[in-house]
Amino acid sequence: MNNISIFIQKEFLHVFRDRKTLLMLFGLPIVQIILFGFALTNEIKNAKIVVCDYAKDAASQQIIEKLKASQQFEIQNILLNHKQIEATFKEGKIKMAVVFPANFNNDLLHQNKTQVQLITDASDPNTATTISGYASQIIMDYRNELMQLQDLPYQIDTEMRMIYNPELKAAVNFVPGVMSLILLLVCVLMTSVAIVKEKEMGTMEILLVSPFNPFLVIVSKAVPYLALSLINLTIILLLSVFVLGMPINGSVLLLYAVSTLFIMTALSLGLLISNSTASQQAAMLISLMGMLVPSILFTGFMFPLENMPYPLQLVSHIIPAKWYYIIVKSIMVKGLGFSAIWKETLVLFGMTLLLLVVNIKKFKIRLT
Repeated sequence: MNNISIFIQKEFLHVFRDRKTLLMLFGLPIVQIILFGFALTNEIKNAKIVVCDYAKDAASQQIIEKLKASQQFEIQNILLNHKQIEATFKEGKIKMAVVFPANFNNDLLHQNKTQVQLITDASDPNTATTISGYASQIIMDYRNELMQLQDLPYQIDTEMRMIYNPELKAAVNFVPGVMSLILLLVCVLMTSVAIVKEKEMGTMEILLVSPFNPFLVIVSKAVPYLALSLINLTIILLLSVFVLGMPINGSVLLLYAVSTLFIMTALSLGLLISNSTASQQAAMLISLMGMLVPSILFTGFMFPLENMPYPLQLVSHIIPAKWYYIIVKSIMVKGLGFSAIWKETLVLFGMTLLLLVVNIKKFKIRLT
């Protein structure tokens, strides 16, 4: 323990002496979390929805068939009551629920007026607004068809309900996304040069002849960045809550625990890059280009994953930021507990374990 503490102290000194590293570690997240306030609006296709049909009549069935026929929606299930809707939203599997009241067709034919309720997951306000607009348009098209056939002033009102984010604050969507993007990029970038820097400076020989096994060398490289990344996380959360008005509805302790696991995943990935490269420039280039673009494309907070071809959706499963983004939204926005995120947490744990094993195997105990 005395030896490893000395190595960790050495790594801390390396970090604090490099002003560029400190600027990148703390300055980049602060700038991004403040400036990265707008998400791109995209066309939505194949959004997963459910239908709760209390009417079960001809009119409701015709509208359901129109929803099925559209490219924008994919109906997952026909539910029986509102309680099932809430449970399905908590699972994070759907974007919207369409509710038809009892006597839907009877009210339409005899009173010339009825209504449909659209319940959307507004933790992503852009998607919620877009898909509710799509559904409203389909319902209005059905109403127009009836008016052409019967020449009567039919009226179908759509009642919209936005859950998790009724005020449609953009921060609710982009803060979890930026958190996952920043922590991954900063951690990978910082640790990707940790081992290769020792090679370039000629100090790797000292590490190799020291009575230290490869695992402890890797741990000593990662611990300082883990501590600094947790400070980074605290700064991001404080800015999110007090500057951007982003609430934390779930357990702060659970959020920190899962964030620590995600940071360890990112650090392990950075160390793997450092182990596999011969220069700091190559390590930084791989870290930036290899992590930035996939994280932006496949995390899900800027570009809906449902729009992508199935092979690309499979690719998104190997991006750690995707799983962390789902976890952060579940805790911060929906206020859910560990029972709702255990699968994503298990995926991150498996990634971390695999990366650590590969790091130990690839760590060269000889320079030649």
